[in-house]
Parts: sequence; structure tokens; C-alpha cells
Amino acid sequence: MAKGKMDMETIGQWSFIVGVLLAILVGLLGVVGMIPVAWLQWTPVLLVVLGILVGFLNISDKEVYDFLIAAIALMLSGAAGLDVLPTVGGIIAPILMNISTFVAPAAVIVALKAVYQLGKNA
Repeated sequence: MAKGKMDMETIGQWSFIVGVLLAILVGLLGVVGMIPVAWLQWTPVLLVVLGILVGFLNISDKEVYDFLIAAIALMLSGAAGLDVLPTVGGIIAPILMNISTFVAPAAVIVALKAVYQLGKNA
């Protein structure tokens, strides 16, 4: 890799790191009102774009099933309604919702790639 240029693997790794950090930070800071509303409106769009990059660039053929199982678990936890838990629910729920928003597009891309591979091998 030439100095100053990022390869696709590096872009995928950074997309994952930024997506997870963004999901957590916006979830936490949004709860305490430390993020402008305009930022909160653009966060899901950015999480979806980062998720798409992760789906295309990070998941190898060997990792497909493990990733999809983990993605299902994360998306279900985001939809579990944990906001009803006293004290911690209001903090955990927005973080998990953001993580679900980040993971869902990656899961769609990886699942489509898996279906394509299955159809190609049939």
C-alpha cells in the first residue's frame, strides 16, 4: 500500500470502528441532551452508510454465518424494549437502537452475498 492511500480493507476496518463508536457516543450523548438535534437527524444516515461499507468490505465468505447470527442477536436486542428497565434502560436502549441501525444494512449486504453464492453453487 502506498503511503497516504487507504486500501479497501482499511476502509472497512475504520468504517466498523467509526460506526460502533458513533452508535455508542450518539446514544449516550443524546440521552443527556449534549448533541444538537440536527446531528441526531443525520446519525442514522451515516450509520447506514457505514454499515453498507462494512457489509461489502469486512465480511469474508468464511465469516458470513457467524456475522449473520451476531447481527440477528444485535438487532433483536435493539428491538427488545430495554428502555423500560429502571435507571439503565434509558441509556442502553438508544445505544442498541443505533447499533441495530448500523448492523442491519451490513446484514442485508452479507445475506444477499450469501444468497448469491448459494445460487451460484446450485
